[in-house]
Amino acid sequence: MAFNLNAGAPLRRGALALAATAAVVLSGCATKPNVPNTSNAATSITTQTSRAYHGRFAIQYNDQNGQPRNAYGNFEWQETGDTVTLQLRNPLGQTLAIVTSSPSSATLELPNRQPLNADNVSTLMQSTLGFALPVEGLRYWLQPSAAPTSRAKTTMDASSGNGRLKEIKQDGWTIDYLAYADAPAAGVKRVNLTREDPPLDIKLVIDQ
Repeated sequence: MAFNLNAGAPLRRGALALAATAAVVLSGCATKPNVPNTSNAATSITTQTSRAYHGRFAIQYNDQNGQPRNAYGNFEWQETGDTVTLQLRNPLGQTLAIVTSSPSSATLELPNRQPLNADNVSTLMQSTLGFALPVEGLRYWLQPSAAPTSRAKTTMDASSGNGRLKEIKQDGWTIDYLAYADAPAAGVKRVNLTREDPPLDIKLVIDQ
């Protein structure tokens, strides 16, 4: 199913639609599988202690009954050191969910409900929403780079001539970089993330 990120379509009803928005808790030349440079990736995260993104998302997923669902909206990503706070809003700007993740704990806040806590964000999302999104991976993939914690296969964009990443395959995810910001801005502009099992499709447009 195609998504229109410019359309202000309202979220479909149902608690799982809100849950999905919370989870979100972004011509090549293939290279051989490689192990990302752990020290370089870790340094990149450590040296920039604050990082923020603002943009739009569209999610296609299957709920716990196996029924396909779609969700749309805006997101705010704030990263300070090892802590990530992801706030999601509907197209009208109303906050739908806030996910906070750190190495030792995770919190999920939904409107008119008590905050939910777990040791890590994957456990929290899996137990609460029925699936887990790659918040920790996104910390690296949005830079863009492969995460240092596991093997990855990367594809560079040979046509760009500037060494930009075109695709990363890691931890069961395929991350496709569709567009980068025009100069003088820098960074990723559009990125798609897909996973086959369980099926999940995330489209991100980063406005700043």
